[in-house]
Amino acid sequence: MSLHADATGALSSYDPPDPHQAGLRTDFLALLAARDDGLWRSCVPAHLTASAVVLDPDRCAVLLVLHAKVKRWLQPGGHCEVGDASLAAAALREATEETGLRGLDLQPGVIDLDRHPAPCAPGVVEHHLDVRHLLLAPPGGRPVASVESLDARWFGWDDLPTDIEPSIVRMVAAGRTRLGLRTS
Repeated sequence: MSLHADATGALSSYDPPDPHQAGLRTDFLALLAARDDGLWRSCVPAHLTASAVVLDPDRCAVLLVLHAKVKRWLQPGGHCEVGDASLAAAALREATEETGLRGLDLQPGVIDLDRHPAPCAPGVVEHHLDVRHLLLAPPGGRPVASVESLDARWFGWDDLPTDIEPSIVRMVAAGRTRLGLRTS
């Protein structure tokens, strides 16, 4: 199966929890229907990306990276690459590269969608259409910063950075809900 077909299938299978997520799913699918290159950096003014919420083994904290380019705490994720078999595989690869954690456990299905300004090519690419997944960290894993990040750190639910993007809070809540954990 091609990455394009996988993305179309994953988005078609996603059950949006609200009208905003349903609208994003419709927009993401429309892009894929219109553009064979919808998963690649070459697709302008927007393209799909893959990211993940990474929860610690005790399900008490989320792993964020201090992104070197935008200087903000974000979830690990990024662009699809030719070798990625699926959007979920792209999210897993990006999380592994950006946090140094090996043995992350990919949970099935999409948990959240987000459209945000794209820092990859300002003035050319306007938006990333981010498809988000849930990963569980193995016991004893210690995150390390990558060349793309200044830091990688665990944050408890009540200790998230004050300037964190609201979409990340929503994504963490979606991951917790998927695991049957309380969200407040």
